[in-house]
Amino acid sequence: MRNGRIGELKSVTCGLPGGTPDFGKTGDQTETILVPKNFNYDLWLGPAPEAPYCPARTHVNFRWILDYSGGMVTDWGGHHPDIAQCGMNTEYTGPVKVRNARVKWADHPIWNTATEFYFECVYANGVVLTITDQAEHGVTFTGSEGTLWANRGDYRSDPPNLIGSKIGNEELRLYNSEDHYRNFIDCVISRKEAIAPAEVAHRSITLAHLGNIAMKLETDLDWDPIKEIFSNNEIANKMLSRSMRAPWDKVYAGLVN
Repeated sequence: MRNGRIGELKSVTCGLPGGTPDFGKTGDQTETILVPKNFNYDLWLGPAPEAPYCPARTHVNFRWILDYSGGMVTDWGGHHPDIAQCGMNTEYTGPVKVRNARVKWADHPIWNTATEFYFECVYANGVVLTITDQAEHGVTFTGSEGTLWANRGDYRSDPPNLIGSKIGNEELRLYNSEDHYRNFIDCVISRKEAIAPAEVAHRSITLAHLGNIAMKLETDLDWDPIKEIFSNNEIANKMLSRSMRAPWDKVYAGLVN
């Protein structure tokens, strides 16, 4: 992709899972009950708003509640959009606009994240990255001379011979790691940049947060990837952080100061 094998990049599509799978088998346990013994529910809630305890709220299914997570958009938002940004050579920046957001929210007494979603991230060079649950799972790069598709275990190209294309000695070669755990430890020792640096992770998951904000507000948003603020919507800017309940607000204020 980065060496131009598919020609001029036109668009990218990230297909993520949708829905709110009941991983914890507690989705029907929405009635308020006593907190189980030896479970520090107050600490589990942390700075999030106080809420009555029920099994559907906690543990693995927390991801379907907007007070704690962002649904499938953020659950998978760091898995495929990171590959998209790597292929686009935008892993240290972000889009300038988020548009055409469409969403269906969960119909559940406790869970309220998106079950169906669609939004477009427009970059400064005009390339549009679409993130949706309505596309093939994985990342599809569409260029003027072909397409490339990849997920976390497979890949293919059109025309097929692009996959066997040899990268020349003078062309770009990406960071290679066969063991990310080992790579991290090696980089702690050597002080070199790891294959998965925190800034890249931040930029990748930012796409998911921007999409959720656009879907909540049901509007197009202009994003400044340098200042990391919205330039056209103060309500959206207020959604870039969350209020914290006591005593977490004081702890955070102390850390910041």
